[in-house]
Amino acid sequence: MSLLSSAPSGLSAADLLKLKTFILETLTRELESKNPRYEEREAVIKQTLAELFPRLKVNVPDSLRQQITGDILNELLGYGPIQPLLDDPDVSEVMVNGPKKVYVEKKGKLTKTGIIFENNEHVQRIIDRIILPLGRRADADSPTVDARLPDGSRVNAVVLPVSIDGPSITIRKFKKDKLTMKQLVEFGSMTPQMAEFLRACVISRLNIIISGGTGSGKTTLLNVLSGMIPENERIVTIEDAAELQLQQEHVVRLETKPANIEGKGLVTIRDLVKNSLRMRPDRIIVGEVRGGEALDMLQAMNTGHDGSLATVHSNTPRDAISRMETLVLMAGMDLPVKVIRQQISSAVDLIVQQSRLKDGTRKVTAITEVAGMEGDTIVLTDIFKFEQTGMTSDGKVIGQLKPSGIRPLFTPRLEASGFKLPPEIFGANLGDMLRRR
Repeated sequence: MSLLSSAPSGLSAADLLKLKTFILETLTRELESKNPRYEEREAVIKQTLAELFPRLKVNVPDSLRQQITGDILNELLGYGPIQPLLDDPDVSEVMVNGPKKVYVEKKGKLTKTGIIFENNEHVQRIIDRIILPLGRRADADSPTVDARLPDGSRVNAVVLPVSIDGPSITIRKFKKDKLTMKQLVEFGSMTPQMAEFLRACVISRLNIIISGGTGSGKTTLLNVLSGMIPENERIVTIEDAAELQLQQEHVVRLETKPANIEGKGLVTIRDLVKNSLRMRPDRIIVGEVRGGEALDMLQAMNTGHDGSLATVHSNTPRDAISRMETLVLMAGMDLPVKVIRQQISSAVDLIVQQSRLKDGTRKVTAITEVAGMEGDTIVLTDIFKFEQTGMTSDGKVIGQLKPSGIRPLFTPRLEASGFKLPPEIFGANLGDMLRRR
């Protein structure tokens, strides 16, 4: 809780703010004069506070003294009022909408906290604390910034004048414990049959696109699927902010770079995709395809780089196809739509739709085969699909993940890699299973 969110009896919020400001200024001068090493700063701060409290003209109860000490440590060594949220393992995302509105996501649900900042300048100080050590800046000339914290958490900051109601901070926390396919099954994100099918597809080197909306869990699923790539393959990962936690030994991690103050030195996802083709990759993994690199990615998939994985921002498998068409056009090549669709249909084997449902749960809601072209249209066939049947009185989504009963056309590729999946996985019996032609 922030110092400003509660005041003891006999001490107003304004008095509390003055007290905190005085202590901070005193400590800042002390640290500047002693200039301790970073690992010694906490001990110096605590020692100075212990000497300072008895000299104050106001009586500070022990409980408030502990609270002030914690807030001061967060202010000088951490990220101010939001540090306790970053320390909370149940919080997956922290959102600061100006100084008076701080929200968190816990277990898929958004909640407003009681934490507040002093003013816009306080939020700006914390933004600077976060990004300056990373060699980034956020000011009127560069009002938006994306960065990655040392622990891997992803941070976005937007400042005045672009952020009208005050500086904004969004931090997506990095999960130290990598999820496994088994855990996704236990959480109900997919069925054991879907997990077995996806494992076979990854090892058999199918090209897979993970489609999903913001915060749906695309990167988490990409991480899980990437973890199934065999150890003897060379993997190149390409991300805006490195989040993937691959455990394989032969991994090259590439990350984009923003332009410097002079506007030079920009390295985009497209630059990295092009460069990766000269690195002899067995697999290329793109964190999110969001621009002209879609064309380079499709060409790579079509020219021997099987088993590539990428995510795209879209809400259904069909939307994912439309999204990729749009992104290919952003490459600046004046290609006919039919040619683009032919590129997509021959490059992409599978679209896995990841969704965040209304109750906050995250599920794989469709696994869809890209089955080729009919005329000018790409044919999509659902192999598995989530069917929602209702909602409980407390807002929980009721539904089932079901196989469609159809075997994918790429089944021979799975069998050639040693995966002879039983018909029960696809929801059909041997006697009545129909083979699509």
